[in-house]
Amino acid sequence: MAEQDEIIAFLSEPSNFDGAKKIERIDTHCSIIFLAGPRAYKLKRAIRLPYLDYSTPEKRRRMCESELALNRRTAPEIYERVTAVTRATNGGLSLDGKGPVLDWVVVMKRFAEDGVLDHMAENGRLDAAVMEKLADEIARFHAGIEVHREAGGAGPLREVFDTNLEAFRAYGPEILDMSKVAQLDAELRAALERNATLLERRRAAGKVRQCHGDLHLRNIVMLDGCPTPFDGIEFDDAIARIDVLYDLAFLLMDLEKRSLRVPANTVFNRYLADTGEWDGLALMPVFLANRAAIRSHVAGAAHAQSTGAKAETKAEEARQYLTLALALLAPPPPRLIAVGGLSGTGKSTLARTLAPSFGAAPGAVVLRSDLIRKEIAGVDPATRLPAESYTREASEAVYARLCERTADALAAGHAVVADAVFADPAERASIEAVARKAGVAFRGLWLEGSQAVLEARIAARRGDASDATVDVLRRQTGFDLGAMNWSRVNADGDAGETETRARRVL
Repeated sequence: MAEQDEIIAFLSEPSNFDGAKKIERIDTHCSIIFLAGPRAYKLKRAIRLPYLDYSTPEKRRRMCESELALNRRTAPEIYERVTAVTRATNGGLSLDGKGPVLDWVVVMKRFAEDGVLDHMAENGRLDAAVMEKLADEIARFHAGIEVHREAGGAGPLREVFDTNLEAFRAYGPEILDMSKVAQLDAELRAALERNATLLERRRAAGKVRQCHGDLHLRNIVMLDGCPTPFDGIEFDDAIARIDVLYDLAFLLMDLEKRSLRVPANTVFNRYLADTGEWDGLALMPVFLANRAAIRSHVAGAAHAQSTGAKAETKAEEARQYLTLALALLAPPPPRLIAVGGLSGTGKSTLARTLAPSFGAAPGAVVLRSDLIRKEIAGVDPATRLPAESYTREASEAVYARLCERTADALAAGHAVVADAVFADPAERASIEAVARKAGVAFRGLWLEGSQAVLEARIAARRGDASDATVDVLRRQTGFDLGAMNWSRVNADGDAGETETRARRVL
């Protein structure tokens, strides 16, 4: 780093930046960020590590340009340019001068720290609206990025496991239970082998792409009301060219580590609805666990390089991530909960509320007939469908897909909450049959409420995927429900009261 001392001193001086009264400095293991007025200047350290090489000015220039290009995919508002640090004619330094180039910095627009999602998480501000927007943004990003069929699959994950184990052996004995390390390594490899064919199939199908690679809460910021990922991986394509679900898994694992299962489940289900990545569900435990394992070994390495209270903090962090990784590989068995009832009973609200509590992280898959109907019709969820989309034949196709997708999710090891009217006894029988065939526990909930309450709720709906109107509800009240063997739940109260009653049943 001695070769950069003069540059660091230059970037630390407020007078070298227009409008800067002071410089705030942020140090990471591979960069130094100087906050000066409305901008941030990111200098890459002159280092070489097993996974990155910033050892020469030319290599740092290339990595700065790569960082700019890759991160403009998600955050063009933040990433402005790459600028040279040059030698001035008076012997001093300047930014983007005409003299010899000494180094390079990425110039970024500065943003408020309280808008970064880790701060928002600490303050309880990750509500459903934020998480749905985040899932939509990630889905949009994944859909548009470059496919790499030559990358991904089982082989690179085995190499990551090898790196994890090497790091654990180097840093772990002092702070970790090495029998748990051995258990984690064995279980990760066994899970990988069980899913190797699926990984290869997804790679061949174009699911491996030039992803963000470091998608956790600290690398997402709210800009103009939109969650915006930044600081993606530029220094190693092997880390960024991954399955899109492995990219998402870092965010879900981060939320799980913070005991934020509700926002994690919201992101998870919204992303699945946006992308249709149902075939990859079986991979989530190994993806999530490996993300936690990596964080454990990184914390162990930080412990080895620290002293005092910081060292103990990192040791405890390594232990927590190791425990989390093992738990993610041993999820509870899947189960199926069906939520039925006439329009306006609050089925979808209850389904979303129950889902985080059941099954493997990040909670149950929510399958909603209204969304499946729109999917079959090939329209946006908010688009109102014509009457012909609600014929008996059309509804049979919706319930058939609902049952098929439920069966696939259960087979992949995930709990499911199925949300549909289920007024026809045959529809209830079909979803019950899915549970029997899968050999999982089943509970059917039938929500019911007074006509006036249900009509008022339907009349107040805005922007919902359901096309039900008050007239539709009035027709539904004439349905012959047949014998009702599902648990009846009074839904006349507010959502919290309905949830309490449903949980008593479950």
